[in-house]
Amino acid sequence: MTLQLPSEIVVERFLPTLRVRLAAALDDRGMTQQEIADRLGVTQASVSNYVGGGVEGEKRFLEDERFEATVERVAEGFADGTMDDYEAIAELLELIRAFEDRGPICAIHETEVPALRGLGCDLCIRGRDADLRAERTAIESVRRAARAATNAPALVDHVPNVGTNIATARPDAADELDVAAIPGRVHAMHGRINVPSDPELGASEHVAGMVLAAMDVDASMRGAINLATSEAVLAAARERGIDPIEFEAGYEDRRRRLAAAFEERGSVPRIVYHTGAFGIEPITYVLGETAVEAVSLAAELVGDGDGE
Repeated sequence: MTLQLPSEIVVERFLPTLRVRLAAALDDRGMTQQEIADRLGVTQASVSNYVGGGVEGEKRFLEDERFEATVERVAEGFADGTMDDYEAIAELLELIRAFEDRGPICAIHETEVPALRGLGCDLCIRGRDADLRAERTAIESVRRAARAATNAPALVDHVPNVGTNIATARPDAADELDVAAIPGRVHAMHGRINVPSDPELGASEHVAGMVLAAMDVDASMRGAINLATSEAVLAAARERGIDPIEFEAGYEDRRRRLAAAFEERGSVPRIVYHTGAFGIEPITYVLGETAVEAVSLAAELVGDGDGE
């Protein structure tokens, strides 16, 4: 693991980029290199290097409209005397806070510290708290489940044409943004399960919706994977004493309808399926307390189904 603080990114990447761009903006407004150096707190030689193209700066800052707007505002204030150093620092600190809140600083931090990837991290804004730990736990559950899926060859033949997703919700999940899943879904490619990217919060709609409906009735049922509906898998479930529940394929008000069906049954079943509709592929959802548990059950069921 690489330990790097966001403040290091500010000092090592944001500040040099800011100086390069601000020096150029002040130069365009007719200030001398020594005047610019005094404003920026650097040497005249450094300013000469900045305006001469000797330092390029970080593209992720330079391409952000907020960065350019702040630079222009500060440069104009310095040039016409309407902004002092205190006001300029206030403008720049506000920009840094915005960039730390899922902005370019956050993106660079995520690249430099792989443990943060996929967390939708706002550690700089929230600090260390229970919410962040819950997010990490959900994401790690999906990561482990995806790894298990790639090691279950029998699942390949049961991946729907639209793809599979694997999900685990936070314990207090309210909507899809609280459910970790695989962006872009999981697909069968060349006889193998292909997981295109690391799990993230908010990366699923339909599998997440199924999990949320289950949690409306049983808060412990926080994991799921979807498969193509097949009689073999449904039969394998029944042989294990699992009684699947069927529902209509339409998407309208699906969460409410599913929760009502679970309430009527008195529990959340491990297998929930539909047989499709116009433009909707038949899908079976395998549920569990986590994504790992759901994938484990799915792998057992497709193994039984393929063996018949």
